Amino acid sequence: MFGFLKKVGSYSREAVDAAKYLVQGLAVTFDHMRRRPVTVQYPYEKLIPSERYRGRIHYEFDKCIACEVCVRVCPINLPVVDWVMNKETKKKELLNYSIDFGVCIFCGNCVEYCPTNCLSMTEEYELASFDRHNLNYDNVALGRLPTNVTSDPSVQPLREFAYLPKGAIDPHELPRNTPRAGKLPSEVLESINASTSTEKATNDHNEIKQKTE
Repeated sequence: MFGFLKKVGSYSREAVDAAKYLVQGLAVTFDHMRRRPVTVQYPYEKLIPSERYRGRIHYEFDKCIACEVCVRVCPINLPVVDWVMNKETKKKELLNYSIDFGVCIFCGNCVEYCPTNCLSMTEEYELASFDRHNLNYDNVALGRLPTNVTSDPSVQPLREFAYLPKGAIDPHELPRNTPRAGKLPSEVLESINASTSTEKATNDHNEIKQKTE
């Protein structure tokens, strides 16, 4: 008898949970039924990527030391680093660097572990091509900086839906001069350097004040 009641209670709890999840799903459905559809007129309108978006990799040839750390941390050993050893200086001389974006999973490990910061993620996501061999970028193609959505005069930038103000549903309702969804990595670095310099100046001032006292 006790086992039967236990099974009935377990079945009742599962039925209540299932009904609760069903109601939650229908609530989301009915909430979207009262909203107008939002269509981004690509390529004349483009959404602004977030500040931590992992797009095409940018490469700086002058900073690379051919250490091949990017190759070792890559899950698929993707970057191809061609170098020769200079017998006079006993140092590596970089000849070519290439990444095949048809295979790349954009995990960002190579950017994270690069000791000289010669690799960085960009906002470029338009990598479609009719030939997969065109996706194999050499050091010249990797060194090309993409045009940001906010700086392209032929495109109307729209903020991502997750970054819209509270109560706003359509990104077209925001004025054109609305700031981007987030800061660029260079802007974040500038703000960090500014705050660090300010903190250092404050500490120096406090040290001088303590010494004079």
